[in-house]
Amino acid sequence: MNRVYVCSCFGITEQQVKKHAEDGACTPRQVASACKAGTDCGSCVRRIQALLGRGELPRRELAGQGKPILTALDEAA
Repeated sequence: MNRVYVCSCFGITEQQVKKHAEDGACTPRQVASACKAGTDCGSCVRRIQALLGRGELPRRELAGQGKPILTALDEAA
C-alpha cells in the first residue's frame, strides 16, 4: 500500500483522513478530534480541507433537504 502522509507530526495518512471523512468528519477540526492531525504545526490543514472536499458534504446535505444553498450569493449579485 502506498502511504501518502498528510500530517507528519502525528503520522496521519491520506487514507486515514478519508476514513475519518467516511465516518462523518466534515471539517479539519472534526478530523483533528478523531486523530490529532492539524493540531501541532498546522501545515497540513489545507491538505485536510482538500481531502474533505472543502466542505462539500454539508452543502450536499442541505441540497438533499431542499434548502437553498446559494441564497447569500444570489442576493449579492
